[in-house]
Amino acid sequence: MVEVDRASPRAQARQANTSDRAVAVELYGVSKFYGPTQVLHDVSLKVRVGERLVIAGPSGSGKSTMIRCINHLETHEAGKIVVDGVELTDQRERVDQVRREVGMVFQHFNLFPHLTILQNCTLALIKVRKMSRKDADGVAMELLERVRIPEQANKYPGQLSGGQQQRVAIARSLAMKPRIMLFDEPTSALDPEMVKEVLDVMVSLANSGMTMLCVTHEMGFARQVADRVVFMDKGRIVEEADPETFFGNPQHERTKAFLRQLLH
Repeated sequence: MVEVDRASPRAQARQANTSDRAVAVELYGVSKFYGPTQVLHDVSLKVRVGERLVIAGPSGSGKSTMIRCINHLETHEAGKIVVDGVELTDQRERVDQVRREVGMVFQHFNLFPHLTILQNCTLALIKVRKMSRKDADGVAMELLERVRIPEQANKYPGQLSGGQQQRVAIARSLAMKPRIMLFDEPTSALDPEMVKEVLDVMVSLANSGMTMLCVTHEMGFARQVADRVVFMDKGRIVEEADPETFFGNPQHERTKAFLRQLLH
């Protein structure tokens, strides 16, 4: 991993706030192939409990593949991934153990169109957690309040805007009470005017102390909530730093070129 040589006082304070916490996610030398094509090259990364990590980089840089490996939606061929103290292997028991602690929000909402919003949020609680419908409804309504759309509970996904559907997807993930949340470009499929409403919910979630790994091009979000920004290119971690250093004093030429293109 790339080390930042000159850390500002603000950066040092951010690091001090997380450095003494337990490790939530750790990747050691992780590599991933699609056939003969290697898409992750010896990736190592440590994320501590309560840390808010933003992962940036150009399309095809391996960002989404990396976080999909963390909950075994993709399998890694080399290296080791440890989530909340459990090493992730192909063993079903370990995969299930990790997934109980990890929620994920995708670029596309993946809601069941034939179920109401409330039913989308309660399905896993009833089927997996064996919760009564009454209790599941109570949990779901609390979370729909949290993402600011309780009035949509009895509608169907097709009756909601894209931003509202993504907020439902966040509520559905939170219903399982995960310790870690993964976001895979959650605003990239939204119209520009809908982006802010989703980001506002994510900011609120970040402020609650949830451990978050977020793949996004929303650099304003990164500046506002990230403890650390990781920049990837061609399947490798090129640079990582606190937001102040990442945006104000990037060390690697590839990072500088990416930021020039994105911010100007």
